[in-house]
Amino acid sequence: MDIGTLISIFFAFFCIIVGFIIEGGSPLALMQPTAALIVIGGTIGAVGISFPSKTLKKIPTVLSIAFKKKESNNETLINYFKEVSLKTRKFGLLSLDSELTSDLDPFVKKGLQMVVDGVDPGSVKNILNTKLEQILDRHDNYIEVFTSAGGYAPTMGIVGTITSLVIILSQLNNVSTMGGKIALAFIATLYGLATANLFWLPIASKLKELNKEECNEKQMIIEAVLLIQEGVNPNTLISKLSSYLTADEAKQFEEEY
Repeated sequence: MDIGTLISIFFAFFCIIVGFIIEGGSPLALMQPTAALIVIGGTIGAVGISFPSKTLKKIPTVLSIAFKKKESNNETLINYFKEVSLKTRKFGLLSLDSELTSDLDPFVKKGLQMVVDGVDPGSVKNILNTKLEQILDRHDNYIEVFTSAGGYAPTMGIVGTITSLVIILSQLNNVSTMGGKIALAFIATLYGLATANLFWLPIASKLKELNKEECNEKQMIIEAVLLIQEGVNPNTLISKLSSYLTADEAKQFEEEY
């Protein structure tokens, strides 16, 4: 679990509530079930209309990914490919067959399998790049769900506010309480803006960053597979793959080689 993400969300909402209280507002005034129903329900409904069910049914899993702490796997992969490179230079490319175990990353397994099968390097590169594009397109579809929700939520907030104002203005017999009722009507707008900018859009941004990291990892895997197929020196392989690492991550390999 990525505690930082959870803390950030709670901190953002906490600051808004505390700020509201400091300005003289009552915390109870922020508790408006009807406004929450209109904003959250309306947002989910609009998203449900906008995307096919095959995309929407994956959203709970995608949302959980945003809250999981993901450590970089690049250093482990480089060490793995170093061992594979040493093995193939000693025993030949067919020795890769023993590496194709069920627990191996599917993308890595796909690349090494094609090398074992004797597929030419150009085709290996094209097939893996196509597979990567498909993965990224699928991820973009999921990210777009949260981006769209961030766009719908403020509008649903306005809808909630207008709905309340329609009711208030139709009951002008008690003008003395109208000011308070109008103020509460704008809670729906607050809900819409807060959920959009403190949840939906930040989650979309988080998923975009994770998507970039995975893209970088997959590009490194493609490079590694092609280098292994080419039969380059393991030290050369590590040197080239280190370019996919951050400066701090690359230090380990710079010190070793």
